[in-house]
Amino acid sequence: MFTRVAEGRARVVREIRAAAPLLAGPATPTTARGPWLAAALHAAPAPAPRVRHRAVVVEAHRQGRPAGAALLSSVPVLRRGRRVTAVRLLGDGGPPGPPGTAPRRLPAADPAVAGLLADGIADLLAHTRGPWELSLTGLPLGDPVLAALGARLGTGALFRTTRSRALVDALDDVGPVHRSTDPAALERWLPVLLEHRPAGTRRADLRALVRVHAAAGVVEHAVVASGDGARAGLLTLLDGGVRRPWFGFGPGLREAPGQPWVSLVADSRGR
Repeated sequence: MFTRVAEGRARVVREIRAAAPLLAGPATPTTARGPWLAAALHAAPAPAPRVRHRAVVVEAHRQGRPAGAALLSSVPVLRRGRRVTAVRLLGDGGPPGPPGTAPRRLPAADPAVAGLLADGIADLLAHTRGPWELSLTGLPLGDPVLAALGARLGTGALFRTTRSRALVDALDDVGPVHRSTDPAALERWLPVLLEHRPAGTRRADLRALVRVHAAAGVVEHAVVASGDGARAGLLTLLDGGVRRPWFGFGPGLREAPGQPWVSLVADSRGR
């Protein structure tokens, strides 16, 4: 096994495709799969900083499938007047997925690969020019790569656990609900739903994500009609047999406790 780094948007897209079998399990949410990551990769932040995309890959040989992958982005930021390279998981900071489930993954075939992947991330940080800060968020509890990386970063690494909040679909208690996965039917209600998008989300980025996943048949829109408009509405991602309410508006939607997420933060001062 060896570890390598691929850099640049086109190369990272290839690594996303190559890592698809690693991310094909039922425990992997839509937000950690190829179509979502590719859309996040092409989303243009505003204002557009100098974002670098890199993939740390563990594989047995260059012609084989990766055994582990960390898809990362980095961007220069100012911290108290000092330029710092902020490193995070690809997709973090972009349009949020359904709340309540850890949205990110660091796929690794086994514990040995998890250790090699942690080595690769630590080496990438060690070769970053100038000060850096690392924030790997939204991962499931017990992630082996995160645990191994924390051990390698030492006392400068801090783990944080957050109890997320999930969205509960109770639209059937409000009135007759029209539910459909038809992308053409979705277009009628999409402008209304996007008016109620998560705070801080760019309309164009979220619209692109919705349309890509609707075309794949994994987005359901639900509407409680009222005259010519809608009293309530909801978009839901269909992760295999699991329904994940995404965002919406009106009565019939409420929050409930979600799964705990774990994050790892560190910076070059702690090395």
